Amino acid sequence: MKKNNSTNNTSSTNKSQKEDLETKLRNDTAQGSSGSEKSLFFKPSQSDELSMNPLEISKGFTDIDIETLQRVLKRDTLGGLRECHLFKAVERWADAECGRQKLGVTRENRRKVLGETINLVRFPLMSIEEFANGPAQSGTLEDREIVDMFLYFTLNPKPAVRFSEMPRCAMNGKEYTICRFTGVAERWGYSGTSDTIRFTTSHKVYIVGFGLYGATMGPTSYEVDIELKSFENQHVLGKNSSTFRCDGSQKTFRVLFRHPVEIKPEFPYIASATINGQESFYGTGGRRRVQKELVSRGGLKVSFSFNYVKGNNNGTSVDDGQIPEIIFYV
Repeated sequence: MKKNNSTNNTSSTNKSQKEDLETKLRNDTAQGSSGSEKSLFFKPSQSDELSMNPLEISKGFTDIDIETLQRVLKRDTLGGLRECHLFKAVERWADAECGRQKLGVTRENRRKVLGETINLVRFPLMSIEEFANGPAQSGTLEDREIVDMFLYFTLNPKPAVRFSEMPRCAMNGKEYTICRFTGVAERWGYSGTSDTIRFTTSHKVYIVGFGLYGATMGPTSYEVDIELKSFENQHVLGKNSSTFRCDGSQKTFRVLFRHPVEIKPEFPYIASATINGQESFYGTGGRRRVQKELVSRGGLKVSFSFNYVKGNNNGTSVDDGQIPEIIFYV
């Protein structure tokens, strides 16, 4: 009887931990929070390093159902968790699921219980070393998937792969967006020249990406290289090559950096986007200064000031052009 009571208590504890984790996930999603996603996977640690020990999987994570796992993996905010460690957590979940389904913990069964869920892991966000030392040797991926990923890491331009390239934001707190245009017009062309704009900020911010205009005739896809660099010494602070798909509407489409870029107040920077695709919408009625009031930060007002970049910039200026939005955290 004592043994049975212990088993029942353990089962009850696991169920409670699972329910707590699922409730946290729902609440964080509803509130737009990105400050504590690592606790979904890992035990609390004295260290705030992003390279947390992947073996310290949080109790409760391996007990969630596959629908909850999929909701987690679809998120763009996971608190700075590296994708290689996320993959290790997914493997631990798969091993636990094999046990629940009374299957042997083998590479074949691990892939069987994961099914299409494995496609939600963003392998392109890993370095080639992280991929080679982890997923490529795990047996979870098929040979064709491994070859495709190594081609992705080594070829330029990069071939298309089934796994998402969209970076997960590592920032805590609330995301903000400023738009520098008041109107939208049609037919902005591209010929390999970068659209660029110079800017300064009134406060230190962390830029995670840009909002870009899409095609006037959609749906279609664009290839884009985004970049942030210092105006004074031309040092590149952040860049990313990506694709985005648009639907023919005037709305903007997000393209993110792999890591947030720190922007110091009152220092000039250059934002650029080299876009390959058909003619798009573009912004008009540009504002030289845009102020954003951050209600969640006690009404703090952050200003972005824009200036023209001399040289060949595909026509983008303060008044009109591309790069309508800057996405940032404070």
